[in-house]
Amino acid sequence: MALQKDALVILGPRRHPPVPARAANTHTSIAIQTALGFSTLDSDDYVEAAQKLRPDIVFGMADYEHLKRPGVKRLEKMGDRSLAWTQAMVAGLRDNPDISVDTALFAPVLPIEADQQSYYLDALEEELINYVSGLVVYNAASVDAIPAKMSHLPRVAMTRMYGPHDLLDQIALGIDIFLPSFVGEVTDTGLALTFAFPSPESSSSGQRLVLGINMWPEMHAADLSPLLKDCTCYTCRKHHRAYIRHLLDAKEMLAWVLLQIHNYHVMDVFFDNVRKSMSNGTFEHSREVFEKSYEREFPASTGQGPR
Repeated sequence: MALQKDALVILGPRRHPPVPARAANTHTSIAIQTALGFSTLDSDDYVEAAQKLRPDIVFGMADYEHLKRPGVKRLEKMGDRSLAWTQAMVAGLRDNPDISVDTALFAPVLPIEADQQSYYLDALEEELINYVSGLVVYNAASVDAIPAKMSHLPRVAMTRMYGPHDLLDQIALGIDIFLPSFVGEVTDTGLALTFAFPSPESSSSGQRLVLGINMWPEMHAADLSPLLKDCTCYTCRKHHRAYIRHLLDAKEMLAWVLLQIHNYHVMDVFFDNVRKSMSNGTFEHSREVFEKSYEREFPASTGQGPR
């Protein structure tokens, strides 16, 4: 793959954010959405894909169905199936002599109560702990169900997040790695992110600060300032708001490319400062100030996305 050397290759069974599938999971497969429509992913095929692609991290298959509330009988199957699929992945990664690189397996923690998946979690703790490098969480509240012997493992959140407030809430719950799909979503609507962590103690007007700027209005047509003052991203160093607004108005794809560069830079700085605050013991205070300082929802867009 033509990737920089420090890029992680992660293999997962489902897209994120997930789309509810029409079919139900079976004992050997899960229902998924693909580029060609809805389909099924067989456990053996997924293990084979991990063997051939050799990712840095592979997420174990979990027997859950997005936005569907499981019944009593369904709950019993979820743990049994997830355990069988995890065992199959462990065997496939461990017993394949052709694998020359180590692939870290992140086992799923099901989005159900701890007592409803106790057999599955006990098996992970007692039988598979030496083969599991991390955990995949589908409900942030499920971190309470993680066995004590596995509490040190990194946790990936496959939950739906709508902004930085959700990120901070889940960090406080013990989540380590995120897939913040909202960054691409706000970029598509023509928004430039402007929030910072730690945030200002208060705004001059006494009102909460906005999380981003809608770049569609005419007011930006002659504005030669960067998207965000003192931002060091490529977009803010090389271009101004008027140019971005012109590209949006002309429906040029470059507009969304430049916005995406800026928005991911804002997220990089955000996470870097979160890590620093955790190191110096100020995270909880900074989180409380952020909650009070910023609106929880992004500004409404007045334009159309690129797609």
